[in-house]
Amino acid sequence: MVTTNVVTAAYIVAAVFFVLSLAGLSKHESAEEGNRFGMIGMVIALVATVWLTLSRSSQALSTLLLILLAMGIGGAIGVWRARRVEMTQMPELVAMLHSFVGLAAVLVGFNSFFEPSGGAGGAGGAGAAGGSEVIHLVEVFLGVFIGAVTFTGSIVAFLKLSARIKSTPLMLPARHWLNLAALVVSALLLVWFVREHSVVPLVLMTVIALAFGWHLVASIGGGDMPVVVSMLNSYSGWAAAAAGFMLGNDLLIVTGALVGASGAILSYIMCKAMNRSFVSVIAGGFGQEVSLGEDVDYGEHREITADGVAELLRDAKSVVITPGYGMAVAQAQYPVAELTKKLRDRGVDVRFGIHPVAGRLPGHMNVLLAEAKVPYDIVLEMDEINDDFPETDVVLVIGANDTVNPAAAEDPGSPIAGMPVLEVWNARDVIVFKRSMATGYAGVQNPLFFRDNSQMLFGDAKERVGDILSAL
Repeated sequence: MVTTNVVTAAYIVAAVFFVLSLAGLSKHESAEEGNRFGMIGMVIALVATVWLTLSRSSQALSTLLLILLAMGIGGAIGVWRARRVEMTQMPELVAMLHSFVGLAAVLVGFNSFFEPSGGAGGAGGAGAAGGSEVIHLVEVFLGVFIGAVTFTGSIVAFLKLSARIKSTPLMLPARHWLNLAALVVSALLLVWFVREHSVVPLVLMTVIALAFGWHLVASIGGGDMPVVVSMLNSYSGWAAAAAGFMLGNDLLIVTGALVGASGAILSYIMCKAMNRSFVSVIAGGFGQEVSLGEDVDYGEHREITADGVAELLRDAKSVVITPGYGMAVAQAQYPVAELTKKLRDRGVDVRFGIHPVAGRLPGHMNVLLAEAKVPYDIVLEMDEINDDFPETDVVLVIGANDTVNPAAAEDPGSPIAGMPVLEVWNARDVIVFKRSMATGYAGVQNPLFFRDNSQMLFGDAKERVGDILSAL
C-alpha cells in the first residue's frame, strides 16, 4: 500500500512536469526549459513505474534485468539516432517515432486481451463480471484500432517525408467510401468482439485498421504533410492514453491525453492558418497532383547573380527573409544568420517571415533559425509580417515555394486556393533562391517566379548566400 501511494504521488509530480513542459514549449525563449521539464517528468515516471512493477513481481531480479535490457537497447538506439539525425531529417524521424507508439498500443492491446489478469476473458483469461468486462473489451478494441491506424499512417508519412515514395496523393476510386466502409465494418466487429470475446474480430479489425491508416495518409498530398505529422502526433497520444486504460496506468492516460489534445489543437491551428477544413485534410481532400505550368503560359523568368543581389541589399533599408524547406536541405541557416548580422550591422532592418506550415514539420524553420542564433524578436509569424511587404525593399525567398504562391490568393482553380500565404510579391524586389524551376512539394507551379519584380537566383542556397556575403 505504501509503495502504491508513493508511486501515485510520483505520477502526480511527473504529470505536473509534463504540463510545465508543454507550457515551456509554447515559446521560443522557454523551449529549452520546457524540454528539461519533460525530461525530469519522464525520469520520475520511469523510476516510479519500474519500482511499482518490481514490487508486484514474484521474480524481481529477472524482471529488473529484462526491463534494464529493454531500456538499454531502446536508449542506445535513441542516442545513436539523436546524434546522427540532421535537422532536415527531423520530420521523418518524428513520424517514425509516432509509428512506434502506435505499434506499442497494438501489442499492449493484444497482451491485455490474452493476459489472465487483464479481465478480457480471452484465451485463458479469467474475465471480469458484467459491465467492467465490456468496458475493458471496448478499451482493448479501440486501443488496438487507434494504434494500428497510427502505426501504418506514420510509416507512410515517414516514407513521403524521406522521399522514399512520391508525395503526391494516392487517388483510389471511391476512396472516401472505402474509408467509411472500414469504419462501419470495424464498428460491426466491435459488437462481435464484445459479444463473443473472440480474438477473430480483433485480428480482422487490426488488419482493416492497418490498411485504413495506410490509405488515410497515402491519400493526403505533400502540401498537407506538416498537418499530417501534427495529426499523427495527436493519434499517438490517444493511442498511449488507450494503452494507459488497458494497463490501468493513470500517468499514461494523463500523458497520452496531453499529447493527443495538444496535437489536435496544433492541427486545428495549422488548418485554420491554411484556410482548410480539418476533416477534409484528414480525408485526403487536398493536395491533388497537378501541373499548372504545363498548360499555363506565365511568361519568362529573369535571373540574377549573387553580385546583383548584393547590390540590391546595399541600397535596401528593409529586408524580409522567408525561408522554406529548401533552406533546411541546403543547411543554409548559418550563412543566412551571418548575412542577417552583416546587414543589421549596416543599419538595415532585417526580419524573417515564417509561414505556419513552412518546412515539413510545425515550427521547423523556427528551430533552424534558433539553432543558428538568429534573434527571436526578428522572427515573425505570417500574420505579423504580411502587412509590411508593401514597405519592404527586398524579400529573399530562400527555399520556399508553396507558402509564397500568389495563386492561392488569385487563382480560384488552384489546389491551394484560399490558403493564406506570405504576400512577398507586394515588395519592391523579390529574390527567389531555387535549384531549378521545378514545382514545390505540393506540385503546384508558382506565378511569383515570373513577376516583373521577381528574379531567380539558381543554385545551392548555402553557396549562393555565401557568394552574397563575399560580394558584400
